[in-house]
Parts: sequence; C-alpha cells; structure tokens
Amino acid sequence: KKSTQQLKLIAVNAAKLNQAKISELNQLLYTAEQKLLDENGLPRRPWYRHQIYAPGFYTGYGVKTIPGVREGIEEKDWREAQVRIAILAQTLSNFNQVIQKAILLLQ
Repeated sequence: KKSTQQLKLIAVNAAKLNQAKISELNQLLYTAEQKLLDENGLPRRPWYRHQIYAPGFYTGYGVKTIPGVREGIEEKDWREAQVRIAILAQTLSNFNQVIQKAILLLQ
C-alpha cells in the first residue's frame, strides 16, 4: 500500500521524463501485472495463474479475489491456505519490486 501511494504521488513527474525514461517506465508498467502470476497456477486449475483474481472453482465465471488463499480457507484446508499465503506474499513482493523500480525512475 505504501509503495502504490508513493507512486501515485510522484506519477506527475512522468511528464518531466525524457523519451528513453518514458519508454523504460512504459515497459516496466506494461509487464507489472505479469508479476501477479504464479507459474504453477491455482490449486485444482493450474491454467489460472493470476493470484489476485480468478474465476472461483465452484462459482464458474464468478470472480474471486485472492482465490488461492480464499478457497483454501473456504474449504477449511488450512495447509493449502498456508501454502497459498506464502505464494501470495511472494507474488506481492515481486509486484512491489516493480513499483519500486517505477518510483526510482520517477524521482
């Protein structure tokens, strides 16, 4: 949350960047959401790799936020929930690294 708030505050600096830095920032932001994916996917459906939202396992197309953790809890599968919490934490850390790089470009 801190990183995204900081990025929001300094985003106005993008107008002051030279073309090379703008291209670098655009590429960085273009690939940022890929950091929210886990190559192994979600339990019982490895083809869904996004760790922040995905169709629920039992809801069809109804979206679930934080699906790996949430479904582990809903199923009372505490081991799965713990594993998914660790994966989510790493995913968010990876995303934060991208945000931090964007902040450095904008400072």
